[in-house]
Amino acid sequence: MFTFDGRPIPTDGRRTIAAALLAAGVRSWRRTRIGDRPRGIFCGIGICFDCLVRVNGVPSQRACLVLARPGDVVETDDDGGERA
Repeated sequence: MFTFDGRPIPTDGRRTIAAALLAAGVRSWRRTRIGDRPRGIFCGIGICFDCLVRVNGVPSQRACLVLARPGDVVETDDDGGERA
């Protein structure tokens, strides 16, 4: 298990955060600054920045690239960290 905004999400440690969130029924985990539109996984290969999350306090992590490890604390990163 890891937590996403305090919610426990199952993980086996072999899939990405995005895959684990999708499997748990979470379809979006960030909102745009302009328009407040929901964002989740888009490209799935790390090219875009739609799936950014904060992982263990580190902002702007691409959920489609970072493995979901048991004990991780994953949070919404609506401010987009340094990038989005």
